[in-house]
Amino acid sequence: MAEHWFLRRRPVPDGELRVAVSGADVRRAALSLGMPPEALAPAVHDPRLRVLVDGGQAAALVRRQWHPEGFAEAVVLRRAGVPLEHPAVRALAVGWGCAQVRHGSTDRSRAVAGPGEGSALADRFRHLAALAASRVEIAIGLARDIGVERIKDDGSPSLAADEAAHAAAVDVLGALGVTVLSEERRDSPVGASAPWIVLDPLDGTGNFSAGLPPWAFSAALVQDGVPVAGLVADLASGRRWTGVHGIGAERDGVPITPRPGSTVVVPSGPGGGAVAVPSTVRRVRVTGCTAIDLCLVADGAAAAWHDLDRSGTHVHDVAGGLGVLLAAGGAALDADGRPLRLEPDTVARIRFVAASSATDAEELIRAVG
Repeated sequence: MAEHWFLRRRPVPDGELRVAVSGADVRRAALSLGMPPEALAPAVHDPRLRVLVDGGQAAALVRRQWHPEGFAEAVVLRRAGVPLEHPAVRALAVGWGCAQVRHGSTDRSRAVAGPGEGSALADRFRHLAALAASRVEIAIGLARDIGVERIKDDGSPSLAADEAAHAAAVDVLGALGVTVLSEERRDSPVGASAPWIVLDPLDGTGNFSAGLPPWAFSAALVQDGVPVAGLVADLASGRRWTGVHGIGAERDGVPITPRPGSTVVVPSGPGGGAVAVPSTVRRVRVTGCTAIDLCLVADGAAAAWHDLDRSGTHVHDVAGGLGVLLAAGGAALDADGRPLRLEPDTVARIRFVAASSATDAEELIRAVG
């Protein structure tokens, strides 16, 4: 069996470098780097700036930025006991979709190589999906305000940016040699038991057009109806969620897990009517970006998501987020309470609930189904 490259690169809490997530982490890193804690504190919540710290004196400050030649790079701004080639630094660069790691002071750089051909398909997908998201960032910027908005058959808007995002993503993901389905193209046939990729190159087109975040790139690798790997990149804020089924999920380098709560996210108000939610729900959120909605359930920011009170959602809208959710330990059940299975059909609609657990999903179905 191929070794999971993703497993090797995940941050671990004891004795190895990990992303700082608390004030205590920041203060310890500040001592090692000879910097005031105030200078490092923004890295706790800025997805493009990360502090790496261990249980001792090793630490590093790393920033994602754009190289003058037009590619993303991870720049090590300060470091103490952390070589440029450290796996944790490389892990950040991979997750950010960077082509290289560079030392800010010496300008020394190292290319970011992906997993080898013998690695698991999910690991190779994850690496290429992160690179694709970076390419899409560029593509939609160059395509903004070009062409005329049109309305597709399902009533959703389409812009030149959607087409540009599709071309950029497929150019990268095509290297896997797996059938790629996209919101922007007619479906290609997928063989029985064959893996397939489905992507929404620009989820939240209406948000993007209006300049109202979020909008995202979303991609999933699907095997036997299960999204076994997923990546969602919030192209407005820089947040990135990724996961491999059976291995784990993370947001911006930090492991995530879903949890119960009182906030539910939904795609929209159903035909102008009220949103159906259980009586225990205190908050309903509508972001206009379904891929990110599902990631909010995956990381515990929201307790659940559902579209049971409307006509349903397309597979390309949800697959990437579902890949993250399932990897994080969450659950997705169809309207009949069965584990959701995805089909390679971007026209059909599916109705389901997503929650922190199958029990919570079943309760939501009973409450609103």
